[in-house]
Amino acid sequence: MRVIVVGLGVQGYKRRKFAGADFVASVDPVNPEADYKSVMDVPLGDYDAVLACVPDEPKVELLTYFLSNGKHVLVEKPLWAARDEDISELERIARAKGVVCMTAYNHRFEPHFVRMRDLIASGELGTIYSCRMLYGNGTARLVRESAWRDQGAGVLPDLGSHLLDTCRFWFGPLDDDFRLIAANCFENRAPDHVIIGSEANRPRIELEMTLLMWRNHFTCDILAEKGTAHIESLCKWGPSTFTRRTRVLPSGRPPEQAVTLVQDDPTWALEYAHFKALVQGGAATDLSDDLWLQRTLRRLGEDAVS
Repeated sequence: MRVIVVGLGVQGYKRRKFAGADFVASVDPVNPEADYKSVMDVPLGDYDAVLACVPDEPKVELLTYFLSNGKHVLVEKPLWAARDEDISELERIARAKGVVCMTAYNHRFEPHFVRMRDLIASGELGTIYSCRMLYGNGTARLVRESAWRDQGAGVLPDLGSHLLDTCRFWFGPLDDDFRLIAANCFENRAPDHVIIGSEANRPRIELEMTLLMWRNHFTCDILAEKGTAHIESLCKWGPSTFTRRTRVLPSGRPPEQAVTLVQDDPTWALEYAHFKALVQGGAATDLSDDLWLQRTLRRLGEDAVS
């Protein structure tokens, strides 16, 4: 499979690296290292797939061009569109052309996220009561100095899209009843600290995200009938620990199993391999997750900036 990288920035360099020998060219209007300035300049016969690392605004137009020309696309999250119908149309075009359009949520390939999904699916925890996650980094100043990132709902679509997608990865389809609990602009023009939650879903869910966690950090706590499960940190920030505790009745200190990983971030390579496998297997494009995320993030975003 021959791939081009569109948008040769931080994400683009990572995508180029993990595409390896599949990479054939890059496109970026301002980076002098790129092979082309415009996607229109790249001969259609030179590539089969696109790794789209571009801002939200041009995504629909670019994806429409690529999919209509029979190119597979892996696009950086979130798949944002002005109208819900635009996402449905992208799915229609992809299916008509027999190509894969996939949104990149690399945390689905985080080892402990997969471990959590499998534990939940096993039923060994019994009824899941509550899921609480916190995702924070220290990029507030970088975002504030960006010409396009410090606007709109700020950290919500950036990190909130990961957290909401993770909830669907673990629990399956969710009701669209998430509400805004807090939105703060402590240092930035757009919200740099947001908390959202759902009390109607089972389990109940609480998600906190911020650009003000000066040491990058992720935590998850799942409370359940037969015990609890916890994640602390991600592989890219390591060490990353998964802890499972088994409930003792009527009460008492629970036995504990912990797995700690100290390794490089495996998610980029695993996600690209998954995308490539979908392409080679002729998978049908399904953007239902993206449509749900768009509707949920748009509504919450309007509340966050009101």
